[in-house]
Amino acid sequence: MSNASSAHEEPTASGSGSGSSSNSSDSGHPTPLKPSSGNFMESFMASIGSERECEEFAFQLLASLPRSHLATIRRRIAPLLQFDLVGSLPIELALQVFSHLTAQTLWTCALVNRRWRTLADDPALWKALCDERGWVWKDSANANGFEANRTLQIGSEPWDDSDDEGMGASDEEDEEEGEATTTSVLSEVEKAKIMLTQMHAELDSGFASMSTAGGSSFLGSLSFTSSSTASGSGSNSNNATHLPARPTIFHPAGTFPAHNPEPSICEPNYKLLYQTHIRLYNRFVSSSYRLRILPKRGRERFSNAHTNTIYCLQLYTYPSGKQVLFTGSRDRTVREWNLQTEMVERVISGVHESSVLSICVHNGFLASAGSDRRVAVWDLTRDRLVKVICDHDDSVLCVRFDDERLVSCSKDRTVRTYTFPDLIPQFVLGAHRAAVNAVSISKSLIVSASGDRSIRLWDTRTGALLQTFENHHSRGIASIDFKPPFVLSGSSDKHLRFFDVTSLKGWSTSPELHYEGNTAADAAPPLPLPTLDSNWINLMMCQACGCLNSVNTMEGGTCDAVGLGASAVRAGPATASSANNCAPHRDLVRSVALGEHFVLSGSYDLSIKVWDRNTGALVANLKGGHTGRIFCIGFDCAKIVSCGEDQRICIWDFSHGIDTSFIQLQ
Repeated sequence: MSNASSAHEEPTASGSGSGSSSNSSDSGHPTPLKPSSGNFMESFMASIGSERECEEFAFQLLASLPRSHLATIRRRIAPLLQFDLVGSLPIELALQVFSHLTAQTLWTCALVNRRWRTLADDPALWKALCDERGWVWKDSANANGFEANRTLQIGSEPWDDSDDEGMGASDEEDEEEGEATTTSVLSEVEKAKIMLTQMHAELDSGFASMSTAGGSSFLGSLSFTSSSTASGSGSNSNNATHLPARPTIFHPAGTFPAHNPEPSICEPNYKLLYQTHIRLYNRFVSSSYRLRILPKRGRERFSNAHTNTIYCLQLYTYPSGKQVLFTGSRDRTVREWNLQTEMVERVISGVHESSVLSICVHNGFLASAGSDRRVAVWDLTRDRLVKVICDHDDSVLCVRFDDERLVSCSKDRTVRTYTFPDLIPQFVLGAHRAAVNAVSISKSLIVSASGDRSIRLWDTRTGALLQTFENHHSRGIASIDFKPPFVLSGSSDKHLRFFDVTSLKGWSTSPELHYEGNTAADAAPPLPLPTLDSNWINLMMCQACGCLNSVNTMEGGTCDAVGLGASAVRAGPATASSANNCAPHRDLVRSVALGEHFVLSGSYDLSIKVWDRNTGALVANLKGGHTGRIFCIGFDCAKIVSCGEDQRICIWDFSHGIDTSFIQLQ
């Protein structure tokens, strides 16, 4: 019997009994071979009966096992209970599903598994999200444009009067024209705030050094590709038409910029483009910037700068992708600054006989307006004067143009329109009762703002007055910006007003403003004073992935999407609380700018304020750049630029430490 048992302990040929013995029955006969697992389960379930009975049997069987075994079984059967419906779809259908998701949801989906990550990172999805916001990837082929450098030697004479020529008197404020200028000395408190701002910027970017004077260390943190300086010399002279005195153009040696290197990223990465825009947005919200001041003191850079008050400026991007800054000054010149080299590349002089009060650059042309009653149009591509218009009877305070029309306004209380580029006179709009300080144009509409406290809406095609908003401010209106249907205005009453001309809804920094007059706005209630939502969630944006998450910054929270402790910055109107919520300006609001998410205002009180466009909440309060009254501001997604009485150009750079070479700046 023992011999028989040992014989049956050998493994079977099929291997089904490998590792086990086949014991004999009581009668001494061996048991039959074990069937395969599939056939066994089928025959076993068939012997039990219905699926319901099988389910009950399985439950009873599991209930009899120890808890530790149940945990193991649970882990083993978990994949059987999950089904990836989206992942099982053809890629075209899966992308169609993902195309309805937001950016934040796509970031979350990328964490599910590799299949979902591949779908969530599809360039077509991110390109569509960027297109919705108008964010364009800059073509690398256009990043290496070369614009010839030109400077004009000028002669300037001293100015004794410190008044702001770019503002006309209000109907009730003529006696205030001679008021003393704002003090040009910063208090110790303001200096301390500057230092704190510098420290904050260093901590945010991880850089070790920073200088508000615009030292060379800033070049590494700009949102432009680096360049070196190449020497070159030459001369050229162009005859100007319709001008009594012809400007002489010189090309001094050492002012030609070097060829710009190719951007580091060649193929469009729209996910990166979206993330970078979100990072820049959060830099604005958190007031994380580096301040550069032009011109730099010393040698050639300073010698070629403006010699008097700078009244106006505008950022402009050439078709090649190169961005420059144009400025107009009381020294009667317009200058073009290379923002990479921080050098003046072109100086236009001999056109105006007195202060340049306003400039507008568009599609290769520059228009300038001055206190000499002139409007001059300059062809930047051919570097020649197109025409000088002398139709106004007093200082021309503002000029704007688009592809079809040029519009100017003046202290003579009129607005004049011309065809463009022919510059044939069209209409003289004379309904204002005081100097027209600002004008803006958008296709078929013109908006004008005056010292008579009114804003007027005109039809560009017929010259008809469409609507008048009387008593729009409690004092004269100094500045406007217009992007239909929204109008932003700043006034000598120290307040801003933002509203929709179609619905008359909006916000103001003053709760006392309301409409009065003979328009449909009579019945409109006072615009609400902007307040912060107490239920606003403090969002955090991961600097690595751009994802917004609800994280407690005070407890050192990190992004779940990255899981590497990536640094984050606060996002959302909650930052406004640190900027005194809705603290208005303390002096005249001289310049305003309207953007996609923010509106900006620059004031005689030496500050620039950033406001949430939708709510009117104060997002940031920038100080410490200017020592004199601010006359003009401009901005794009990466920076704010400002100029004023102190002859300074301040660049508040929010892109430090971020590669923005692939962003198409407007």
